[in-house]
Amino acid sequence: MRILITGNMGYVGPGVVSQLRAAFPDAILIGYDMAYFATCLTNADILPESKLDVQLMGDVREMQAEVLKGIDIVVHLAAISNDPMGSRYEEITMDVNYRSSYRIARMAKGAGVRSFIFASSCSIYGAGGDGPKTEGSDLNPLTAYARSKVFTEKALEQIAGDGFTVTCLRFATACGMSPRLRLDLVLNDFVAGAVASGKITILSDGSPWRPLIHVRDMARAIEWAVLRPSANESSFLAVNAGSNEWNYQIKDLAEAVAAVIPGVELSINKDAAPDKRSYRVNFGLFKSLAPNHQPLYSLREAIGELYESLVWMDFKNADFRDSRLMRLKVLTDLQSSKLVNADLQWSYKVPETRPSQPAFLNM
Repeated sequence: MRILITGNMGYVGPGVVSQLRAAFPDAILIGYDMAYFATCLTNADILPESKLDVQLMGDVREMQAEVLKGIDIVVHLAAISNDPMGSRYEEITMDVNYRSSYRIARMAKGAGVRSFIFASSCSIYGAGGDGPKTEGSDLNPLTAYARSKVFTEKALEQIAGDGFTVTCLRFATACGMSPRLRLDLVLNDFVAGAVASGKITILSDGSPWRPLIHVRDMARAIEWAVLRPSANESSFLAVNAGSNEWNYQIKDLAEAVAAVIPGVELSINKDAAPDKRSYRVNFGLFKSLAPNHQPLYSLREAIGELYESLVWMDFKNADFRDSRLMRLKVLTDLQSSKLVNADLQWSYKVPETRPSQPAFLNM
């Protein structure tokens, strides 16, 4: 079995690579990444890509069909990955997250790939109201990032079938420690603030709801999708990936961090208008379909692991929101240094690595 993992050098990818290597030791694992964040390593004992058989460097906007030759399964993580980046680079977000995803999926089907796993998002529910959202609920994307996920899901549904299985995992908001940690995620941000300054400041009223999932539990869900049989099941599946127990209001997350980390001062702006991005999610379908791949981590465990890791890193940067642990900051620095251009392409031309070329990095 040959598995191609796009976007493997980000926050989620290292855990996915590790999970798939453990679950399928004889599989050929191939990474494909633009490498914006390759150097953003945190507490990594080894280079995460050492668990791959091959690492390709390339832009998903320019991926060639030859890359997909002989591939059985595509795990498509590559994306402009959050709302601030989507706001800054809206058209690029649509190009990378939607148009390129659809193009790659079409090429994959044409190359005989049997399964395409797409990392979607619960953010597509947007302003969700009071009731938990199921897969059949109306979609109300409020950001470029969320819209890109909706468009891609709809496009993928059109080409699923004829031996081509598509699984869209609508992930809850990621959290937890990773070899390439991001702090531009709500729980990670709160823990970083608590460690660096002893303070958690919520600029909103803290009322919005968010479902969360540990980054390594995301990898377990992807393992399940790899195993998902197409026989006797729909060739297209969009499923909320997470756990009902991990639906929290923002203020509850902050209070949970303050309960784990001693001496934290919590400030909530109760007079602020609530964030429109508020949604609870029902993960019942995922529980019934993937009983052996349910999330294992608790909120307290995720907080404790982040806390211990940041302390071990001697993390003291109270201005961490302007650090390289924020993905938008990394891209901004790359542009300021003229290493990437206005379209977020490398300024120096790197030939697309293909199976016929010696530019492969064999791990």
